[in-house]
Amino acid sequence: MLSDTHVYGFNRDLKHIIDEHFSDVDLIFHAGDLVDLSVLELFGEKDVKAVCGNMDGPRVREQLPEQRMMDIGGFRVALIHGWGSPAGMERRLADRLGKVDCIVFGHTHYPVNRRIDGIYFFNPGSALDQRFAGQRSVGILEVGPEINGRIINLK
Repeated sequence: MLSDTHVYGFNRDLKHIIDEHFSDVDLIFHAGDLVDLSVLELFGEKDVKAVCGNMDGPRVREQLPEQRMMDIGGFRVALIHGWGSPAGMERRLADRLGKVDCIVFGHTHYPVNRRIDGIYFFNPGSALDQRFAGQRSVGILEVGPEINGRIINLK
């Protein structure tokens, strides 16, 4: 999964990241701030679930919802971009989304991979922009008897 790609059209670096890290996954999440819908074309035939973010323009907002709720492997998973300050983000998301097992989000550009009060919070960070977190990253979420994620730091 990824978030905050902030690119217009084809991007060689993003295509390389997708090919290297997501070639064998069943489902890809994009947690918003695509900026342009053509970014979704980089995933080819992969099943992609995406939401819009605060930097997405009208065309993206018309095509993508602000949040998605999905049942995956018996778990209730929410996909949302996020808003406001990174401080208190998890609490704001949990308050808005209600009873879920996992919340996948973006917005902060900071990777998050932790469980709080029974909810698994996962933010893959930004795949292309390192100005806030100082590191580019994506993530893999594995769903089995429980949900576990890992952050992949990119070079």
